[in-house]
Amino acid sequence: MSERVAEDESENGDLTDLLSETRILLPGAQMLSAFLIILPFNGGFAQIDHTEKLLFLATFFFSLTSLVLLSAPAIQHRLLRPLKDRARFKHVATRQVVAGAFTLAIALVLGTELVISEVFGATVGLIMAALMASLILCAWWLLPLYLKRRF
Repeated sequence: MSERVAEDESENGDLTDLLSETRILLPGAQMLSAFLIILPFNGGFAQIDHTEKLLFLATFFFSLTSLVLLSAPAIQHRLLRPLKDRARFKHVATRQVVAGAFTLAIALVLGTELVISEVFGATVGLIMAALMASLILCAWWLLPLYLKRRF
């Protein structure tokens, strides 16, 4: 009996942690999306070339996708209350948050390229986007894998 109580408390803690983690990721996705929403209404936007507009479209799509995926667990949690299968919900929610982080990472890299190439040119934009991709890859994905194996 006490083993089941400890398991329930662990599941509740994990679920609380998961929902708290989405609260950390969401503002970044929201800020990027807000920036991208106003960009086409800026006077100079009409003068960017077709390739840059496609890059904008991809960045906007990935940014909005990250918002949907990162907010989904909180909305689903509220609609499914009381949860009948916490472990399954946590599993699905974790996948959604990871997918949301992945699409946010893509949006950040594309956004870096979009902004830097407009200010400093395509070559510098590509270099900075590659550096941003490397930073995200190392900090978000590789370091946790390393730490998980190490400890």
